[in-house]
Amino acid sequence: MEESHSDHQAPLLANKNQPRQRKPPRRTGNVWTAVAHIITGVIGAGVLSLAWSMAQLGWIAGPLAMLLFASITLISTYLLCYCYKTPDPEVGPVRNRSYIDAVNSNLGQTNARVCGLFVQIGLYGMGIAYTITSAISLRAIQKSNCYHKEGHDAECYFGDAQYMLAFGVIQLILSQINNFHNIQWLSVVAAIMSFAYSVIGLALGIAKVIANGFVMGSIRGITTSTTGEKVWLVSQALGDIAFAYPYSLILIEIQDTLSPPSEMDTMKTASIISISATTFFYLCCGALGYAAFGDNTPGNLLTGFGFYEPYWLIDIANVCIVIHLVGGYQVYSQPLFANVEKWISQRFPNGYIHKDFKVKLPLVKAFRLSVLRMCFRTIFVASTTIIAMSFPYFNQVLGVLGGIYFWPLSIYFPVQMYFKQRNVEAWSAKWVTLQTFSFVCLPITLFALVGSIEGIITARSK
Repeated sequence: MEESHSDHQAPLLANKNQPRQRKPPRRTGNVWTAVAHIITGVIGAGVLSLAWSMAQLGWIAGPLAMLLFASITLISTYLLCYCYKTPDPEVGPVRNRSYIDAVNSNLGQTNARVCGLFVQIGLYGMGIAYTITSAISLRAIQKSNCYHKEGHDAECYFGDAQYMLAFGVIQLILSQINNFHNIQWLSVVAAIMSFAYSVIGLALGIAKVIANGFVMGSIRGITTSTTGEKVWLVSQALGDIAFAYPYSLILIEIQDTLSPPSEMDTMKTASIISISATTFFYLCCGALGYAAFGDNTPGNLLTGFGFYEPYWLIDIANVCIVIHLVGGYQVYSQPLFANVEKWISQRFPNGYIHKDFKVKLPLVKAFRLSVLRMCFRTIFVASTTIIAMSFPYFNQVLGVLGGIYFWPLSIYFPVQMYFKQRNVEAWSAKWVTLQTFSFVCLPITLFALVGSIEGIITARSK
């Protein structure tokens, strides 16, 4: 399904066997709303694991790995920006309203199906990761208060199942928001929160280094008992860094919110601002966390209790994390909701599931509730909550997700679509350069994926 270039033309170019759909919302986004969406999506759970990743890689390989993944993400962004519109000799440029639509328009239906699998796994996995992280942060608030009251050596143990359930209930409500265009306000709030807890993490790291009187850590990173253990930890660290740059999953959807006709230029500008800002924070958080704790760097910088005081500041940081994750969950879930509901509508164009009901609650403006939206999104949120409760392993889960989607979605498909869009000839200098870039990155992401899976298996066996 694709919309014509003009918003005043027919809403969708659908074929005859497909149901006619509603005209998309008017695009009013600008550079700063795009920056808000990007920062909400990118500075998320991943930033909290970067100090641990730096500790596994050491003072040279750690920063280089972060800069490498940031560079790859920026290159991928530029390639994808060209894929938002597909030339059509009959109707002019046609908009691709999602990543899958872009692949379908440029590379065909078979590639779109393969891409769709990775996209949905990535988006679904984000819901799981954000549910895990929110519970860890809520539990950390309770533990912080306990340590402050009882002492740092107290037995302050709390479960996290109830926090995951509470987060799930909030997402059940927010998931009824109609679509991606209606959550700009949520992204702005979430982006502010992400900067807030990043700054707090930086400040605590600086204070800890000053209190220590020296910089901890080494060039080789954390020393392990065996070489094999070191290899697995390095692979998990690379997976965590890859997870910290999940931007490709939602780029097309964000670009589709921008005001025409200069969506591509606006998106490039927003991407440069956002990726530069996030990389700076990533390097600072990772470096200062490792400098503060060395071999004892926690897996999650703000919940691993390298920091105990001031407890109220740690509580504020974790509240900011939770608020950010509430918005981030929706930024990643809304594209999946749109993809699946569109597919269901095409397969079952008629029936009860398409009915809307007007709902009026006390003190709340009346709104319409879709049967399809209510049923599918409830199942989605419930399933991410259940899986998160079953596999609450922060660093390992992040590594697996980063290893699964980073290469296909951030490298392979953007490169292949760019070739098609720009008519790049085989064996030309540009073709060889981008193909080399793609194939060099593949073993790195496979290494990260295998190591992170091994980490989950090891964690489950303990």
